[in-house]
Amino acid sequence: MLVTGGAGFLGSNLVRLLASRGDTVRVLDDLSIGRPEYLAGVPHSLSRASLADAVAVREAVEGADAVVHLAARAGIPDSVADPLGTLEANVSQTVGLLDAARLARVERFVFASSNAATGDHELPADENDLPHPVSPYGASKLAAEAYCQAYAGTYGMAACILRFSNAYGPYSAHKKSVVAAWLRAAIAGRPITIHGDGHQTRDFVFADDLAQAVCAALDAPRERIAGEVFQAGTGIETTIVELAAAVGEAVGRQLEVFHGPPREGDVRRNVSRVDKAAARLGYRASVPLAEGMAETARWFRTALADPVLAAVGPHERSGSE
Repeated sequence: MLVTGGAGFLGSNLVRLLASRGDTVRVLDDLSIGRPEYLAGVPHSLSRASLADAVAVREAVEGADAVVHLAARAGIPDSVADPLGTLEANVSQTVGLLDAARLARVERFVFASSNAATGDHELPADENDLPHPVSPYGASKLAAEAYCQAYAGTYGMAACILRFSNAYGPYSAHKKSVVAAWLRAAIAGRPITIHGDGHQTRDFVFADDLAQAVCAALDAPRERIAGEVFQAGTGIETTIVELAAAVGEAVGRQLEVFHGPPREGDVRRNVSRVDKAAARLGYRASVPLAEGMAETARWFRTALADPVLAAVGPHERSGSE
């Protein structure tokens, strides 16, 4: 099993779950964002290389039964600042990985996408929505989705797409995401900043739930997943104000809140319809927001007390969702 970006936030959660199931896991990660400390004590082999390194990619996919492609240049503001860099990382390198997997006769390919691929649409987000991305990041994910479907249709690869909702959870000290940023601030006793009025909504899903979704896609019969798109979220719409309250409850105090301007490229509301994943994969997210936030806050407190992890700060290209 090959996991690209396996030393990152979602990758380290997934590699833990795969190893606990007895899977042999190979990680391909250039560690420009990912942290090897996140995988301490977890059985795996690490190939430290970029997806731009075609030789390393060919070696990494050789002998793999499946590829889970998590590595990406994530986040809307970064894509607005550097759309061509986002195109190269999220589209060109994904196609290079797909083709290396095809040549190595890899049977299954699971691609981590995002609701940013669908953009503005009627809620809830559905696999049958006509995509209308409103950011370069969303456009890059949509293009990569299309290549996955093309490789399924042309070459018979069991490639599928999981559109992750807004993820949060442990092993996210390097993230610029709202939950990671707010927990760092809240634990330190600093105020938090809400961009806009706080009534914009997202579908917040715990990282372990997303790892379970990936495993469901890996285990499902190939005819159920080949060329298919699945929404991977909770189906619950949460306002940013409600999220702030959940963070405050998790750290045990009411937060001081400042409001800043809305972010360019953000959609106003987002939540996923998750019926297809339930029907075809047998997957539904199971961790409530309060429970997941409490576990995430515990991890952050432990990490901030650890000299190695406490030195890990938010990376500029780690994603902002």
